[in-house]
Amino acid sequence: MREDGKLDYLEMPGGDLPAVKAFYGQAFGWTFVDYGPGYAAFSEGLDGGFRTEEATPKPLPVLYAHDLEAMLAKVQAAGAAITVPIFEFPGGRRFHFRDPAGNELAVWTSL
Repeated sequence: MREDGKLDYLEMPGGDLPAVKAFYGQAFGWTFVDYGPGYAAFSEGLDGGFRTEEATPKPLPVLYAHDLEAMLAKVQAAGAAITVPIFEFPGGRRFHFRDPAGNELAVWTSL
């Protein structure tokens, strides 16, 4: 069962997505589910995906929340800067924030 505020997903820059998929497949036996030409998801201990868009040039840890608006309020009250407001994507909604150390993270909820 998913818990509020726990690491749930990891997105990483994909660059040359076919080469990245080939590397992780050959080196570690990973398999992928493609969601369009610019995103490949994996489920290898921690679910995640590689993306070709460079909106976030570093790995992006993604936390879970049952109530996204309530979690957004908690994150803001704790002093985080919201870098991407709530938006919808296939299967859910999420927002991004920057913590006091400058790390960008996201919080998502399913639809």
